[in-house]
Amino acid sequence: MTDTQKQLPHLVFGGELTTLDGSEFKDLSKLDIVGIFPDYASAAAAWKGKAQQTVDNALMRYFVVHLHRLLDPETGKVQGS
Repeated sequence: MTDTQKQLPHLVFGGELTTLDGSEFKDLSKLDIVGIFPDYASAAAAWKGKAQQTVDNALMRYFVVHLHRLLDPETGKVQGS
């Protein structure tokens, strides 16, 4: 990433859900924090790899969170504050 490009951090995490059609985790203390990535492409690659590793567990889900959408890129402040 060059200095002129905006930083667009993305978080990848996952865990076992309580139901197939929900997004509530069985145990928050057991969440798998995969990492924070500099762009969507690298986050999506990490998400795909983790999802493929856990394909045998139907309740295991991984998510990509667009952290940059929670931040104001001009001021670095959290939106709404």
